Amino acid sequence: MARKALAPKRTRRREPAAEGGDGGKPASGRTLASFLGHAIREQRTRQTLTNAEVAGQAEISRSLLSKIENGQVATSLDTLSRIASVLGVSLGQLFREYDAPEGSAQLVKADAAMEVVRRGTRRGHTYHLLAYDRGPRKLFEPFLISMDDASEVFPRFEHPGTEFIYVLRGKLEYRHGRQTYLLEPGDSLTFRGDVPHGPERLVQLPIQFITVLIYAGANADA
Repeated sequence: MARKALAPKRTRRREPAAEGGDGGKPASGRTLASFLGHAIREQRTRQTLTNAEVAGQAEISRSLLSKIENGQVATSLDTLSRIASVLGVSLGQLFREYDAPEGSAQLVKADAAMEVVRRGTRRGHTYHLLAYDRGPRKLFEPFLISMDDASEVFPRFEHPGTEFIYVLRGKLEYRHGRQTYLLEPGDSLTFRGDVPHGPERLVQLPIQFITVLIYAGANADA
């Protein structure tokens, strides 16, 4: 009896891994697959799209999309491109922050700025420190200064480095050396800190401005 010829064995096609695969990690330690999965899920939820909607339009299964979002598989660039297209973003946007360094910004909430006492601080004249410089030497000091007492008399200030002022509210005359400047909301003034300076006359109260002292490496322990 003749034997039937065996049909060639069909093997299931596996998707190639995306470039970088599950291997290399950015500074954060997250794998590329995990990073992309998080980026895709974030874009999808931001647009209030369901897993089924994105998977259907990208022509992949819901289970595969779920594995991609959970960083369980490293899928092909072709599949990633289709998913990105459904989400209305480019491939570059999905990869954009992969190798970005870890952030370490200092946040000071509006009600948490430290009120400090500085030379010339009296009733109606307050300083709020907006950032706390760490380390043995100060590089800069940003303050929010508020004034609400027209009878206040201010001494002249001198310090190393450069000072920058930006007016938020009110009007005042500000002296730097022999010159005086009328400062109104939106005005800014930049000057050398080692020249005597300070408010000359409070024109319109209340006054509020931001001032930044930039020491530029000077040893400013005062």
